[in-house]
Amino acid sequence: MYRTIRVAAYDPDPLHGPWREEMRVLRLGGELHTELTRMHAEADKGSARPDRLPVRRLNSLLQAMVPGVIATGRKAGTDGCLPWLYAREAVPPEVLAPVIGTWAAGMYRGENDTEGADLEERLRSDDPAEAVQLPHWEIESVDLAETVTSAGGTAEPAARLYNLLPEWIAFRLAARTFRTGGTTLHFRVESSGNGARIVSWPPQRYESRGQTWYYSACLNIAVHTVPFAPRFRVHVSTQVRRWATQLDVRPHQLGGTTVLLDAPLPWPEGPDRGHRLMVNTLGYDRRLKELAWRHHSPAPLVPELDIVRNYPQPAELFTHPERWINGSGNVAAGIVYHPSIGPHKVGPGLMPRERADLDAWVEEGLRPMLTRVPDLTRVTRSNTPSLLPRSGAGCGPGVRDAQLALQRRAALARALNGRPLEVDVFWQSPETRAALLAELPKLIGFPPGERVGSADEDTWWWRGEGVEIRVRARPAGPLAEALPVSRERRRPKAVRLAEAVEGRCRLVADRMDPRSDGIGVVIAEIAGKERFAAVPDSDPKHALRIAWARQGRLSQFVNLPDDTESGLDHRAKWTWLDAFRQLGAISSPAHRVGAGIPGDLQYAALWLVRHTRKGPTRCPVRRLVAVRVRPEDGPGVIEGWDAERAEWVPYPKLLLLLSQAAEPGAEAGKGGGVPGDGEAAGGGLRPAVRPTVDQYRQRETELQIRALLFQLRDRPTLLLADAGNLRQCWPRLRNGELDRDMLGFGTEAAQRHTLYGDDLRVVLVRDANAREEVAEWYAHDAKGKVGFAEGVWGTAETERESRVFASTASTPHTAAKLPKGLMKLAPTAQGRTAPGKTAWNPGQLEVTVLGCLSEKALADSGREGDLPDRPAEWATLTHQLRYHDDYPSLARPLPLHLARLAGQYVLPVVRTNEEGSTPSAP
Repeated sequence: MYRTIRVAAYDPDPLHGPWREEMRVLRLGGELHTELTRMHAEADKGSARPDRLPVRRLNSLLQAMVPGVIATGRKAGTDGCLPWLYAREAVPPEVLAPVIGTWAAGMYRGENDTEGADLEERLRSDDPAEAVQLPHWEIESVDLAETVTSAGGTAEPAARLYNLLPEWIAFRLAARTFRTGGTTLHFRVESSGNGARIVSWPPQRYESRGQTWYYSACLNIAVHTVPFAPRFRVHVSTQVRRWATQLDVRPHQLGGTTVLLDAPLPWPEGPDRGHRLMVNTLGYDRRLKELAWRHHSPAPLVPELDIVRNYPQPAELFTHPERWINGSGNVAAGIVYHPSIGPHKVGPGLMPRERADLDAWVEEGLRPMLTRVPDLTRVTRSNTPSLLPRSGAGCGPGVRDAQLALQRRAALARALNGRPLEVDVFWQSPETRAALLAELPKLIGFPPGERVGSADEDTWWWRGEGVEIRVRARPAGPLAEALPVSRERRRPKAVRLAEAVEGRCRLVADRMDPRSDGIGVVIAEIAGKERFAAVPDSDPKHALRIAWARQGRLSQFVNLPDDTESGLDHRAKWTWLDAFRQLGAISSPAHRVGAGIPGDLQYAALWLVRHTRKGPTRCPVRRLVAVRVRPEDGPGVIEGWDAERAEWVPYPKLLLLLSQAAEPGAEAGKGGGVPGDGEAAGGGLRPAVRPTVDQYRQRETELQIRALLFQLRDRPTLLLADAGNLRQCWPRLRNGELDRDMLGFGTEAAQRHTLYGDDLRVVLVRDANAREEVAEWYAHDAKGKVGFAEGVWGTAETERESRVFASTASTPHTAAKLPKGLMKLAPTAQGRTAPGKTAWNPGQLEVTVLGCLSEKALADSGREGDLPDRPAEWATLTHQLRYHDDYPSLARPLPLHLARLAGQYVLPVVRTNEEGSTPSAP
């Protein structure tokens, strides 16, 4: 058993002293900013913000084509006084002027594009009457460890370091080579919105079945903070970057994929030559009806700067991706692989040994300015709750399955509460129908079902121990067909989709029989979403969920056998288990933390559902979901908060209520507005300034949270929240706003968390969140062995001072067992197929015990004589809530998992001429 884990995170080394780097800094300046703003307003007369320059393409072009440019500053397009470019040395005007001129010409989209050439001449001109003055480069000593410590003790880097420091680190690492197993990797820098990356280039090759597949090592670099940590962190994660050389899609199906362009610099001198790859987006332009460079890609401008070389055109790159990844005339381009464009024989991920080797290489390259954060050690031996054993004495064949069936049956009986369960199965393949009917009795320990009704009816019945289930199976027919969404582009997408949804709702209503007193669930077999990719919004899944919710029925979907790689029995099992979850027939196993956890503790979890106009129904909406679990009430007792009626309702009823989510803007007052100047949101004083819609929604959500906390005061409560999710509507959950045992809302001063409940504990969890917010990890020992380990981990702080912990779960027993030392970047003779393996690595869940009954919290509440909490016990409890007998280890604690999945029913649609019916309670 490993006793320590190592995280791939680094912080400024205090022993190194001040960390300053001399850089050249350029600001757009007043004259150039004014001229570019004029040109932008003339080129884009419909722009809502002509003063906001679209400099993203210019920044990408400068970073890729101008030697020495390290990073670009934020918001330089709106304020000419802010730092715009950071460089190792001043870029001469004869290099900078043509780049700016080429970009300016691109703003005109072929109309009057001579303006760009004129601007270039004026930037070079010595005539004071015509010249536009290029700003002068300034020398600045930049503190790359500049930090501000919040009132709660969290170190936050200066704002510019979030972009500047990852780029600086990326160039430092890219200047070195990585050698492993006789293979030498060279790296290039790739800028990203959340930091920077380095990618091994040229790509590695893997031969499989007579074809060549391409892949690279990829290291992601990002700057982040950790609650209450005295220094900010640099996270470096590793992955396999796969390149697409066989595209199994048609051009019109390509929504947008990343393309990295390797182009030689047209200027002969300068530092960092050849170290950067240019980021572009290739996709189908429905206006032009052809493939094009999209999303401000700089690729179309490069030929204007370099007229000698041949650069790939979108259609040519799509047709011959392998030719371009191997290079043509010193120019190469790689399409970043995504599963939506076809299969790839190189598996994702790296195993611990290879990640540890890369991590050691990074550590060496960052010295002496950055040092590795200390290893984490175990804080408990109680890694899991009271789960049913998988092996050992008394675990003969079928014993565990019988115990699981008994648990499920008890939870189902409690959730149904004496009411029958009516299940309608709409199938497309007879194999799926048979698997569903066979798997249900196995899961709950019943004999094969009894067929009831006439010979023409495919209806089955089970009854026993407080559970009655009736299943009716019938062909799905047109219900599972693609939605016929109108292609009349003059009307909004949301309206056209809503009309199609209403049409499918009418079809469902015609096919459904009136529901009796039972609880209704529908299981429908539909094609995978890839089958509907050719026509946007034609996937019927969400429309069917809305339609059945209006009939008062929950819904669960299973894909056609040809659309998934998993076995039919496996999919049938998980279909039923998820249906049980929607019924609330699930409960958390008893914890094994200790006497420090109150026996009557209840769990509450908050999750924010946030859809934009690109969401499942093309309607933006924000909805707070709250779930409550009371373990002492027994299995099958899960409730959700009905904000409209201000009461707790059974979980299945919550799902149906969420399906009635208001149409866009309804949450922000009637007609989508906000309270007027004569109104006060939520009561109280009239606001001095009219709030924005986002501010109003934030205020309303925070009021909801306060009301919820008041409803939970009757017993000890553990409030669980995902900081990365909830800070969108509760900004005081940002790391820099946190303070131990305090809760803050809006602009008010933070208050003791015990004011919201004498026995309230608050735990925040956070994962990588697609932004590397939580560092990668691997277990290791003194002998150099590396691998995985499950448990709760913490720093060497004293037991009652530490508030931040790491939760790592076990590898699922269903995952392929691979050697921890598997090498994919440098395959050995014995492991030639290693690149084809999928390396699964458990993620780290950061657990922050924000509020507990610490000595100070008890003293501030006048309870000095009470025994204080041990934060590690509450972190351990949160960790154990990730485990359940029916599931692999969950990404989040079970109550939070239930709240997140409830968001699948938040499906608002705009109103059409025909009003839909209102769902009834189950």
